Amino acid sequence: MGRTRVALLHATAECITRYGVRKTTMVDVASKSGVAKATLYNHFRTKDDVLAALVEQQVADLVAACTGVAASDGLVAALALVGESLAGSAPLRKAAQGEQALVAPLATPGQARGWHVARDGVTAVLTAARVPHGPAEVELLLRWCASQVLWPLAPAALQEGARVLARGLGGPPVATAPLPTASSSTPTAVDLDRAATSAPLLVAVGAPASGLGWPG
Repeated sequence: MGRTRVALLHATAECITRYGVRKTTMVDVASKSGVAKATLYNHFRTKDDVLAALVEQQVADLVAACTGVAASDGLVAALALVGESLAGSAPLRKAAQGEQALVAPLATPGQARGWHVARDGVTAVLTAARVPHGPAEVELLLRWCASQVLWPLAPAALQEGARVLARGLGGPPVATAPLPTASSSTPTAVDLDRAATSAPLLVAVGAPASGLGWPG
């Protein structure tokens, strides 16, 4: 990826963290990156194009990191990294706090181009972790990861959910040491499943296909 494109995507993330998705403009991105507005438009024709590219770039980076972790430390560690990364993403958390309708498409796997990239990434992680898998296993894991966009789990619940998934997928045995008891306000694996199944409802009641949605 060229340095100008990297700078533009980095600037976009910083602008979203500061202003939110709706209030971030192409002028903001150009100014923050130190790039002429005309140069920005040479790379991205619209704001939606910039946002889609940012999401795809961050997905690719996360896949690369998780694939390495899966190969060395197993699926549980890779899933924990997914949850920690999504929970710690400043632009994502900014958008999720105040603009859930824009972020909802990221929690609802579909058939657009970006989701194919994500599915390929999940397949690579499962392969690296030496976990038997097919389309059903890939889709299950993808939906679990996507649910962390709007409903990130607390560390203890995240580890528990990752262990449950790894066992269910038939991967290598995972440690079953007792985890700290979560408080009543901490999401559980059951809460996670409910969250994943309720994500499509957010889209059905008005989440737009633009903004942070995947490109077609």
